[in-house]
Amino acid sequence: MSMAPIRLSEEQLAAYHREGYAVVEDLIPPEKVQALGERLREYTHGGRPADRLRIQVEPRVQRGEAQVEEWGDGIRKVDGLVEGDELFNALGRDENIVGIIAQILGPDLKLFRNSLLLKPPQVGSQKGMHQDSPYWPIQPMALCSCWFPLDDATPQNGCMGVLPSGHLRGPLPHVRVPDDFVVEEGHYSFDEMLLVPMKAGSGLFFHSLLPHYTAPNNSAQWRRAIALSYMSSFCRHAGDGEAPEYYHIQGRTFPGCVR
Repeated sequence: MSMAPIRLSEEQLAAYHREGYAVVEDLIPPEKVQALGERLREYTHGGRPADRLRIQVEPRVQRGEAQVEEWGDGIRKVDGLVEGDELFNALGRDENIVGIIAQILGPDLKLFRNSLLLKPPQVGSQKGMHQDSPYWPIQPMALCSCWFPLDDATPQNGCMGVLPSGHLRGPLPHVRVPDDFVVEEGHYSFDEMLLVPMKAGSGLFFHSLLPHYTAPNNSAQWRRAIALSYMSSFCRHAGDGEAPEYYHIQGRTFPGCVR
């Protein structure tokens, strides 16, 4: 007997629009989470061909300021898994995830990006306070991401921290600092930040203008999570040059909008 798909209640949906985020527990069954983690390990440590993926190494490791025993222990980001791997493709199209995104954004959806964000033990660096939309050439600034941990995300290994309702302030000024692009000091306070520890297999759905942060991983435990970022097919590409063809999830495509 199949389980009914998971959806936000009216109260949860209202809280998402008010607070800028919603946590949904047990979004994906444990056996699927385990399979995803094992597949990722094959790419990072097992020699599985990764030529279709884009991999970023921790800046400190790349500069030789931090040493790792294996190449995979120094990876910070892996892009393109939804397009390049059948297990992660199924995650990006999962009925529970896409169904909740459709509640928030409507039925016509494209995937803007998918990034596996790794914090290896004692190596994973912080990601400073930022909003996603100032990075991204998409209008309006109203995308929704599902941040999905493959390991339990804790305050010790770099769980997400958010500024509740911060998305209602609109885009904040960002500045470039070494290895990062962050909200300018004076436009937020860490005193307002709420940590969001999560079990593996849960999902944090959040607005692309919600300010968020993750601490360095000073623990002995991995913290691996994938950010699946979706947008309405009514959005427009606002960047320079020809608009790319974004990954289609479901529904219609509209003239003059993202394709």
